[in-house]
Amino acid sequence: MKTISKWLIVGLLMLTTLNASAERIKDLASILGVRENQLVGYGLVVGLDGSGDQAPFTVNSTLAMLAEMGIALPPTTNLQTKNVAAVTVTASLPAFARAGQTIDVTVSSFGNAKSLRGGTLLMTPLKGADGQVYGMAQGNLLVASSDRGTHLIVGRIPSGATVERVVPTALGQGDFIYLELNAGDFTTAARIADAVNRELSTDAEIATALDSRTIQIRSPVGNQRVAFISRVENLQIDAARPVAKVIINARTGSVVMNQTVLLDDCAVAHGNLSVVINSEQKAGATDPTKAGLVDVNKPIIEKDSLMFLKRGVALGEVVSALNSMGATPQDLLAILQAMKSAGALRAELEII
Repeated sequence: MKTISKWLIVGLLMLTTLNASAERIKDLASILGVRENQLVGYGLVVGLDGSGDQAPFTVNSTLAMLAEMGIALPPTTNLQTKNVAAVTVTASLPAFARAGQTIDVTVSSFGNAKSLRGGTLLMTPLKGADGQVYGMAQGNLLVASSDRGTHLIVGRIPSGATVERVVPTALGQGDFIYLELNAGDFTTAARIADAVNRELSTDAEIATALDSRTIQIRSPVGNQRVAFISRVENLQIDAARPVAKVIINARTGSVVMNQTVLLDDCAVAHGNLSVVINSEQKAGATDPTKAGLVDVNKPIIEKDSLMFLKRGVALGEVVSALNSMGATPQDLLAILQAMKSAGALRAELEII
């Protein structure tokens, strides 16, 4: 059997402290309504070295572009577009962007072009969800390559689009601004409201946690609001610890944990693999594999395809031990699911 170490990548993001560390509010929340807007456009990349596409829509787009430039071709013209590629152009319009500012764009092949390297994007309108044009993109493509290979049909144009239309962004509503937590948590929301009231309020409370994600804050109006928001964002609080979570990628076998996850008593048998977790040892037993229980002096004991673990062992050690025993990603997935169902895995199990 192939060992899991050949193609299983175990990523462990371990939080080693039990107490939450102080974090800035700006790292935990954002101002409600202040966000990016997605833009998309359809255009043509020219100047390719015979690596363009032959799709019908590319030919039609090229003929339409030439017609707009005053060049009329007979309908029977057999136009070759080996040096032209139809592409989609995408960009993110930042909040408070002003007309004349530039933003980066990503250009992706729309047809069967082999490469966009060396191409130039012709002027392409970028539209928002409302159908209005908010930017114009044009420029030479940068197609990156690496030691792992080259993806030639996607490129970028740094500062390749110019903002043409401003998106109105309301900085709060009336006398209030609203903070929106990146991850909903009642404890963190309450602590943010307490910190704002303690540090920025002189008499009456100005901050209220409306739910697990939204905090309402009474703030000054006009030019003073920006300075007030800056003070709020730089306040530090002790954020609540996140819920323990184990994420498994069923395709690659990757396992990621957001903190140390400990296991409780359980016994799991899967195929030719067995896992036993217990905190006791039978009296007089010298071989824990014969006793059926774990040696309290050793967190993990392996024998053939049977693994004994001391209660309270970290899940990261279990994954490493299963790796050494030749478990496949499917084995690991089934074992963790069984542990979760039995209540021995005290963490959320998410499969992607």
